[in-house]
Amino acid sequence: MYKALIIDDEPLARELIKTLLKPHTQIQVAGECADGFEGFKTIQEQKPDLIFLDIQMPKVTGFEMLELLDTPPAVIFTTAFDEYAIKAFETQAIDYILKPITRERFDKAVNKWLAKAASDQKAAITMPEHSPIEGYQHRIVVKDNSTIKIVPAGDIHYIEANDDYVKIFTKDGWFLKKSTLTHIEATLDPKQFVRVHRSYLVPVSQLSKIEPYEKESHIALLHCGSKVLVSKSGLAKLKTLLGW
Repeated sequence: MYKALIIDDEPLARELIKTLLKPHTQIQVAGECADGFEGFKTIQEQKPDLIFLDIQMPKVTGFEMLELLDTPPAVIFTTAFDEYAIKAFETQAIDYILKPITRERFDKAVNKWLAKAASDQKAAITMPEHSPIEGYQHRIVVKDNSTIKIVPAGDIHYIEANDDYVKIFTKDGWFLKKSTLTHIEATLDPKQFVRVHRSYLVPVSQLSKIEPYEKESHIALLHCGSKVLVSKSGLAKLKTLLGW
């Protein structure tokens, strides 16, 4: 028996999915959630094999919720928006169903997953790094112990690479997120955030002064009081962006 979880902020959509799942007796509905926060917590507790996931939800989107999971379960997206299809399949989604959901389309997606699960029940679907399709992100979602926190881009002082993680420094302290600096850089507006060094990504609004350091490197003094290294290539990016 497989366990499935339904995550959608629309009660009618959740009820429809439960109804459509009834003929698929191999799948048991382990629960339903109305938002990404609840979905993240329930996935951690229930460890479902499959989730039916909406994208546009209050507080945390479906994509942001998936980023919080080290090993997401199999995903079938159910959404009213067709513009996220490419991004959805970049997350190795099983299928992408547009609302209103029909029985034929739903069964096709579920049977596709059942065939895959039967061939390899131990297969884990992992999240590759991806860039947003619709513009740049204006926030970063992080886990602070057991709490999910949304960090607005405007609150970021700078971001530092830390092995397989990044440290996001803000006025409220710093937060650790499992990601690479390259991935974070790709999701943020390049007109607002500059990779000044292989280890540092800085908001242009935080720059106070740039001073020579040693050889061909410099030091950037930030309004928050911190200092970060600026490489030769990082300085060139700043000159281009700021028109020096």
